[in-house]
Amino acid sequence: MPDFCGIHLAHPVINASGTYDAIAARRVFGDALIEDFPFSAFVSKTITPEARAGNPPPRLWETPAGLINSIGLPNKGLAGFLEQDLPRLAELPVPLIVSVMATSQDQFAELVEGVAPREQVAALELNVSCPNVKSGLIVGESPDEARSLLRRLRPLTEKPLLVKLTPNVADPVPVAGAAEEGGADAVSLINTLRASAIAPGSNEPWLGGGTGGLSGAAVKAIAQTQVGAVAAAVSIPVVAMGGISSGQDAAELLGAGARVVAVGTESFRDPAAGSRIAAELGGELARISG
Repeated sequence: MPDFCGIHLAHPVINASGTYDAIAARRVFGDALIEDFPFSAFVSKTITPEARAGNPPPRLWETPAGLINSIGLPNKGLAGFLEQDLPRLAELPVPLIVSVMATSQDQFAELVEGVAPREQVAALELNVSCPNVKSGLIVGESPDEARSLLRRLRPLTEKPLLVKLTPNVADPVPVAGAAEEGGADAVSLINTLRASAIAPGSNEPWLGGGTGGLSGAAVKAIAQTQVGAVAAAVSIPVVAMGGISSGQDAAELLGAGARVVAVGTESFRDPAAGSRIAAELGGELARISG
């Protein structure tokens, strides 16, 4: 396939951040994981400037057609990631994309300046789902905030910057356009939809964090709509995710205008889902073109 933001990918299937723990998977599967890695690039769990414990349990709730998670971005922070996780992730046989999130432009800059110079890192994904502490606005919901953030970060690195958009807006197109204007190399969508669950037999929230994010088959139709709208409006590549569990799902999102697709919830059920979906996708694309 063509390069993605200057990064060579063997096929168009990568993972969605936070849905596949490559370090834990290698402990279980050993070097067999390296020999047959399920994705053409690996997106790390989101890291923040300081370490986070994440949300209190319970953290997951299954719906009839999806999964609500309230994990809360547990991570070792920038220093812990660079010291402990990056050397292990650098051993993967595919390009590494590091996901970062912060609550101010200065903190985002700290993350980019800490991660981007590392030769093991091919690109960065900016998770813009948190509010800017100065404005109170969620960056991914505000075109002005997104444009301003990218203009601050763009001069800090020549490596590709991907912006992960939220679906929790009336229209993601203005935010995607603003990210492109600010200098983003690509956008990825959709992130999870805000959701909640009630504990059986009570009126109390089930999730320890109160609310969470819905993913899986339940969000596929929304992903299809938003990916199509954004892809038609921007000139930069689009990474599509949301409810991909088969090669047909992936082909539909590529048909909507995406350049790359990311598998998320399906990897919880099938750790080899990436490889299977890539193989199925190859067959779907051959059938469509034939």
